[in-house]
Order: sequence, then structure tokens, then C-alpha cells
Amino acid sequence: MAEQWTILSNHGRVLLVIADDPDVRLRDVAELVGITERAVQMIVADLEEAGYITRQRVGRRNHYVVDPLQSFRHPHEAGHQVGELLDIFRGSTATAARAAAKQSGAASAASAAAAAAAVAVTELTSGVPDLPI
Repeated sequence: MAEQWTILSNHGRVLLVIADDPDVRLRDVAELVGITERAVQMIVADLEEAGYITRQRVGRRNHYVVDPLQSFRHPHEAGHQVGELLDIFRGSTATAARAAAKQSGAASAASAAAAAAAVAVTELTSGVPDLPI
């Protein structure tokens, strides 16, 4: 049986969830993405260090700002900005995952991710132009 893999990395998923909800708790990001909270902390540190996000302290919580003008790191995608990816998934990924999790009560991260992917595929096939990412 082939190993399961996905087009987006965990870094990409974390970025999309944060872009959808800038005040999200890392614990909630971990649940939505299906990874540990410690992994999310490391990814957020990577994204912050690379300039994709900035973290602002608001009381006892963090508020994140995604830089949509930041270019992708890989040379093949370097001509594209993160904002292009955000435009494709804007509001769909984290919102669909949260809705699926609330609906089933104890929904697994995999089923929430599947719901988000279904929404994303529907949006992509409904007239959004193809972008080489």
C-alpha cells in the first residue's frame, strides 16, 4: 500500500489556519492540522523567522499577521507570493475543519482535514483560475 501523502506540507496548513483565524490558539491549530502542539510551535517559529508571519502579543494571547507579499521559498515557486495561496483557500480550510469537528463532536483530525479538502476542491473547480504553486 502506498504511503499517504498530501500536496500541502504541515507548514502550509498551519499558515492557512493562522491566516483564516489570526487569533487562533496553537492548541487549536494542532487539532485542526492533526499534529502535536509542539510541532505547531516549531512551525510557527519557522514561519516567523522566515518572515511569513509576525506575532503580536495581545493581553495573554497572540495575534498573528500573515505577510501575503512573502514569496515562496522553493526556486520553482519563487515567482509567486503567499497571498496567491491564501486567495485560493481563504476561509475554506480552517472553517471547514472546525465545522466538521463541531458537527461530529469527537471528529478526528483526518476527517476534519478531509472536509476541508472537499471544500477546497469544490472551490477550485468552481471557476477559480489554476495557479502554479
